Amino acid sequence: MFRSFFPDEYLDSAYVINYEKLYKEGYRGLLFDIDNTIVPHGAPADERTKKLFERLRKIGFQYCFVSNNQKPRVEPFARAVEGNFIENAHKPAVKNYRKACRVIGTDPDRTIFVGDQLFTDIYGAKRAGIRTILVKPIHPKEEIQIVLKRYLEKIVLHFYQKEEGKNS
Repeated sequence: MFRSFFPDEYLDSAYVINYEKLYKEGYRGLLFDIDNTIVPHGAPADERTKKLFERLRKIGFQYCFVSNNQKPRVEPFARAVEGNFIENAHKPAVKNYRKACRVIGTDPDRTIFVGDQLFTDIYGAKRAGIRTILVKPIHPKEEIQIVLKRYLEKIVLHFYQKEEGKNS
């Protein structure tokens, strides 16, 4: 019942992903959510963030931010880390995940989406045929509609971890 919401992988942070291994496996594109995935909600790109994206460029990845936020939030962030972006993406709609792949010149099956929300980030990327990595939210302070979704996410994650044989 919940499988369409299950991530392919569930990690503590976007900063602990073994990007070198993913590149060796043939992945060439990375799509990211921004808020609570890379930085706390509304925060600018910090030094840690800039170093991560510099590392990704050196590895050889192309990347794009896919955000439901508006351009005044997304553009300065993407510019600070030299990335492409799609704002107002209407996640989980599939259209802009596929558009992001075209923007960075990768096929969905050679692209990975990294995000912190099951019902928008992961669900949409899976429907677009993109491998997914769910990360834990960086900061507990979130908008009320996200807080409400987190309760439902806990139920889905319970079944995911049970099926994967993981305890958390």
